[in-house]
Amino acid sequence: MARIMRYSKLALLIFGLGLVLGLAVVAAEWWNYARIPSLLMALGIAAIPVAIFFDWRRAAPFSRLMGRFRRRKPTRRRSPPKRRRARTPPRARKSRR
Repeated sequence: MARIMRYSKLALLIFGLGLVLGLAVVAAEWWNYARIPSLLMALGIAAIPVAIFFDWRRAAPFSRLMGRFRRRKPTRRRSPPKRRRARTPPRARKSRR
């Protein structure tokens, strides 16, 4: 379970680290170091789409492999369709005279 969405988690952790550092910079009023958290947040946001793409690429072969082993419902055999007789035109009645 820990390997699912591995790259996306890393991108979000980088973004979160930037947020925490940004809070520390603002609280301590170290304005000279404000670029570092800003760059970390930008890197985290930019990495999210790339990380999602690579996570999707990693998960695709796994889902195909699991699809092979998944138990499928037995298919019901369909009986062949019943054939109808061709319709014959109605016969003309003989009149009784």
